[in-house]
Amino acid sequence: MQDHFSGRPSFIKGSQLPETAAQECLLNDHGRRLEAFDRLRTAAAECSIGTDPDRDLLVLPEDAVSLLEGTGGAWAELGNAIRAFRATLPLLPLDLFGFPADSEDSLAEGSSVLRHIGGGVEAWAFQDQEDSIYKFFRPIEGQWIGATFRYEPDEDQVLRAEACPGSYRDLLEKLDVVNAIGGMPTEVVGVTPEGVLVVKQVLGERLPEGTDTCELLPPALIPWPSRFLRCDRDHPRLAFVRGRAWLVADTHDRNVVRVADGSVRIIDIVAAPVNTRMTDHHPLLLDWLERVRLDPGAPLLVATNDDEL
Repeated sequence: MQDHFSGRPSFIKGSQLPETAAQECLLNDHGRRLEAFDRLRTAAAECSIGTDPDRDLLVLPEDAVSLLEGTGGAWAELGNAIRAFRATLPLLPLDLFGFPADSEDSLAEGSSVLRHIGGGVEAWAFQDQEDSIYKFFRPIEGQWIGATFRYEPDEDQVLRAEACPGSYRDLLEKLDVVNAIGGMPTEVVGVTPEGVLVVKQVLGERLPEGTDTCELLPPALIPWPSRFLRCDRDHPRLAFVRGRAWLVADTHDRNVVRVADGSVRIIDIVAAPVNTRMTDHHPLLLDWLERVRLDPGAPLLVATNDDEL
């Protein structure tokens, strides 16, 4: 099956969840994309090209350094890295999705082939004729996109997590986490030259307004003890993805849907890897993280044998 906008292979169509093997392929695709982007960042840094913010890297065309590649060395590697990344995230014009070209705000004017169904601060959502959902993540102030968490030390020796605008890599990682925790299968379709990131998801039915989602979240998400964390988003949870501990939150009723098979899936989150430099100064938190990695039901504190007292 192909995506009818990009022409690339797609596992998502309408309201039907992909088979398990296809969902594993999606997860592998996210991993390969992140690896290719890290290679690109490293290669750009070797050529003294700025990598923070990372928007400009994400939209580099394949021939961006073609005149310099012939010198070999770092420039040749940068050219190869750009092409390898573009193979995982193609550049696609916004008018390919039916939005007017040469408009100051194409998304607001609407698409001739997609129906606008909603959106928030980070992205606008549209539905195609096959009932697949396309989300268009818009840059914030030109360079930032989506949301992540910034960690600050707290006077009570706990982590304080505050949501803030994120980088493009933060967004790519978040989409990876959504797939990894058993959320809605999500494909990254492409990015426009203006920096709008386009993703595709399975259609789901919204939950009734005010639904308490705490009991609906996937088992991969572990509640954070309030002793260790203060967070400004709903339902903070811990997840382990690709060997790292993650803070995952904002799983309120508008970010959770029910799909055709009756299961409930998370469609969006705010997430960030746990800052290990800060946890190193919290031995109780560090101990809990190590124990809960092996046993999600591990208690906050290790039980003490009375005979040892």
